[in-house]
Amino acid sequence: MNPIPDHLDYGLAVLFIGYNPSVRSGETGHHYANPSNRFWKIIHEAGLTSRKYKPEEDGDLLKLGYGFTNIVSRPTKMAAEITKEEYKSGRLRLMDTIATYRPKVACFVGKGVYEQYSGRSGIDWGEQPDPVVPGVVEFVAPSSSGLVRMPTGEITEIFRRLTKYTTDQLRKSELG
Repeated sequence: MNPIPDHLDYGLAVLFIGYNPSVRSGETGHHYANPSNRFWKIIHEAGLTSRKYKPEEDGDLLKLGYGFTNIVSRPTKMAAEITKEEYKSGRLRLMDTIATYRPKVACFVGKGVYEQYSGRSGIDWGEQPDPVVPGVVEFVAPSSSGLVRMPTGEITEIFRRLTKYTTDQLRKSELG
């Protein structure tokens, strides 16, 4: 199974960073494609998009100022299948990607993603102090995986905090 393409551009409002693609994402070539993943519903209900997008529209979100990548590119059934070596090389690649593209916000979709990236633990949801890449806001949100037991409404409220970084860009993109 092949890695799925990143969707990157300079000047993004938010770069969403996942653990790695699901098997379904690997099969379709699109981010958050597993039917049990709540990502598209969450970002819509959080006010980050004006409608619920589909996984196959992931590239269209670049126009809204949103990009996608993962700390590890290999698709797996569960994040537990990711090796220490994959996290180590993924961390370095991700640091370079963030430093190169400089999104306003790097949103880590899952505490474990941020822990692997930053080497920190005991973190809270939301904006993190002392970013690894200076000048880029590091924001930690819960994983949107259907395996996560946190209620969707609680996850949505955490994602809603991102709107303070995105509303102007979203409004401009929808006005054309």
